[in-house]
Amino acid sequence: MRLRYVIFIILIILFADQGLKIWIKTNMLYQDEKFILGRWFRLYFIENAGMAYGWKLGNSEWAKMALTLFRLGAVIFGSWYLVKIVKQNYHKGFIICAALIYAGALGNLIDSLFYGMIFDKGMVYNAATDSYFGYDGLAKATGKGYSSFLHGHVVDMLYFPIIENKILPDWIPVWGGKPFTFFQAIFNIADASISTGVITILLFQKRFFKHRNEEETTTTVETDSETGDDAQVM
Repeated sequence: MRLRYVIFIILIILFADQGLKIWIKTNMLYQDEKFILGRWFRLYFIENAGMAYGWKLGNSEWAKMALTLFRLGAVIFGSWYLVKIVKQNYHKGFIICAALIYAGALGNLIDSLFYGMIFDKGMVYNAATDSYFGYDGLAKATGKGYSSFLHGHVVDMLYFPIIENKILPDWIPVWGGKPFTFFQAIFNIADASISTGVITILLFQKRFFKHRNEEETTTTVETDSETGDDAQVM
């Protein structure tokens, strides 16, 4: 698979991810909700100071900066790794999955690096309560940011509550009698791209790496054979 095709895949995901994020950020109020397909597919605007699907290293500004720097390191490593696997002719499916993961990481990194400087409104950290607060009104790309470099928040909006607020039977331990929503995560295209790449690699890893093992075995056999022939001549 050629590198230009990999770059094309990454650019498609980036444009889709950033385009939707910017539209959501500038056209929806924080925690605003729009129904797309019934009640089970919605756009629900939140911002995320942590990782994919709302996971966090902590609430502090230092934790936020550490996460952004980790993302930056992962993208730098990913750039080198993508070029490597393309040059070494890895399985096409594996290269595509790696490109999906890379594109997702880069998409969220852009939010973390620059959104705090570009948009005038965003979540703000309060040290006294060790938590982040939302904001009122529509955000605008004014260049007068709500935060600084490395401190932007990732925009999330995709929400699929397939089963919502159903009361669980009382006989279920711990959660019995409590409301239950199936798939409460709110995420974005970048998160979905990362998840798709990782899950696909896990499901098809034997197929992806089978030909690599066969190539390595063939190379080893040929090398041993050449060595044996040289030894016989000597």
